[in-house]
Amino acid sequence: MTFIDILIKLRKIVRSINLESKRVEKEQGVSIPQLLCLQFLAEQEDYKTNASKLKSFLNLNASTISGIIRRLEKKGLIAKLPKAADKRVTLISLTAKGMELLQSAPITFQQKLSEKLQALPPEKLQTIIDGIDILTNIMEVDEIDASPIITSEEFPSE
Repeated sequence: MTFIDILIKLRKIVRSINLESKRVEKEQGVSIPQLLCLQFLAEQEDYKTNASKLKSFLNLNASTISGIIRRLEKKGLIAKLPKAADKRVTLISLTAKGMELLQSAPITFQQKLSEKLQALPPEKLQTIIDGIDILTNIMEVDEIDASPIITSEEFPSE
């Protein structure tokens, strides 16, 4: 395998992620990061969390999280509520409409990949981790903010 083969395989991975993102957005009306936000809320106690926990989970910057929250709220999929104990804190809550969307959402590329990676023997998984670490070092991308997937959501047009 040559370095060109590696570049071609990387392009295939990036392209498949982009195509998946477009498919989900077309079918569901939400981006992958928005869908992941809804899934995270569905797993929280009382279907609520704060923006800081969402930011940590999605590994995105604060302004991108604000944009995601704003768009989901506009679609009625989440609601912003004051925290009962401290009115200065706002909680993000999954709405019934958001839960309906989640229940009809297709299994994403990311979910399929996660399941397949978890099924690998530990030594094969470690080989993949080591290879990805080498690639990220070679490409000098360690300092770039990581989104759960590559998406245009990182570059809001609004």
